[in-house]
Amino acid sequence: MDNQLLWHDFYQEVNQPDEHIDLAKASLCYAQAEYPHLDIQKYLDILDVLASEIRPQLPAALYPLKVIKIINYHLFDCFKFRGNYQNYYDADNSFLNKVIENRRGIPITLSVIYLAVAKRLNFPMVGIGMPGHFLIRPKFEDAEIFVDTFSQGEILFKQDCQEKLNQIYQHQIVLKPSMLAPISHKQILARMLNNLKYIYLHRRDLNKALAAMSGILRLFPENIAEIRDRGLLYYQINRWQEAVVDLEYFLKVAPDSEDAPMIKMLLEKMNKV
Repeated sequence: MDNQLLWHDFYQEVNQPDEHIDLAKASLCYAQAEYPHLDIQKYLDILDVLASEIRPQLPAALYPLKVIKIINYHLFDCFKFRGNYQNYYDADNSFLNKVIENRRGIPITLSVIYLAVAKRLNFPMVGIGMPGHFLIRPKFEDAEIFVDTFSQGEILFKQDCQEKLNQIYQHQIVLKPSMLAPISHKQILARMLNNLKYIYLHRRDLNKALAAMSGILRLFPENIAEIRDRGLLYYQINRWQEAVVDLEYFLKVAPDSEDAPMIKMLLEKMNKV
């Protein structure tokens, strides 16, 4: 997965204005790092087919609630997409090709599929990066309805989002407007890669975690916390030359960080060798 050639298509896709990024294609591009023989066009064609089967059922006037109910019916009742409650932390839930094949995924990957289908139906929707969960909503002025793809397209209103947030964190959380604000394609991709990063770190599969982190930094090169974390991971796997570059840059940008004393000690150790 650390082979940069496998990430070439991903880097090429995201190296353009955010509104031009094909979210499904970019997701499939990074999946090539895990599945090198993945045929991206095959899965994009499947999304085309899904949309083509839904399109004849749409009303002439695209009223949001009606359209959402029709998409929900086809994706969740006919095509049987589901949230993978049993194996939530399986890495395959973060690879769009496997989610399409297995019809099982986590909120964000199911949402990417939903967004891709909605886009093909000329019904624009956006991702909502609510803490601890991921939702989508129609991209219309003052749209106050949200869709939870992990719950088979459950339609939510603002109060429902408040209740879901309380349920996730097991106590009362203040629902701030920013928690229900749309996020960019790059932010969605970074969140997907961040999920993989923590799955791989938990498994101690450090090279794959490192590749996911490098993908995040391709999206957001100035993410100083990610640069620090990558430097620390380089240190752990004895790639000290790269570790020094990342950690010295971190200290240059954030010299007063609470991590600075520990990082200075690591740099002294590596520079003595």
